[in-house]
Amino acid sequence: MASPTSPRQYRMGAMIVLAAALGSLAVAIYAYVTPLTGVTGTAGALLVILTSLVLAVAAIVLPALRGRGGRNTLRVLILLGILGTGFAGWLLHQWMIPVAMAIALVGLVMDMMQPAARAPVTAVEA
Repeated sequence: MASPTSPRQYRMGAMIVLAAALGSLAVAIYAYVTPLTGVTGTAGALLVILTSLVLAVAAIVLPALRGRGGRNTLRVLILLGILGTGFAGWLLHQWMIPVAMAIALVGLVMDMMQPAARAPVTAVEA
């Protein structure tokens, strides 16, 4: 069993965010290009496509960040992206998009609950 701070478990939340963003991307592309969805070719569907791509890229970058400040800043931006994309999907009546964003929110919370990495101890010369 992996320890709570193992790299594999540490990335699980980011992987869930990535999977949810890709699911949202697939639904948004389908809604954008398929006739009779009610949002075919609209700017709102295109916006959800773009924000889903941004969320996917952010989920890939999140585990690579080492600094706590950078990770926390990216987490806040991901949270804002999740909330905005879910709301846009709700306005587009594409119900799978808010569901995917709810799953992404669970993944983000999982990522935030992981213990912070300790900074390396350096000797200060007097």
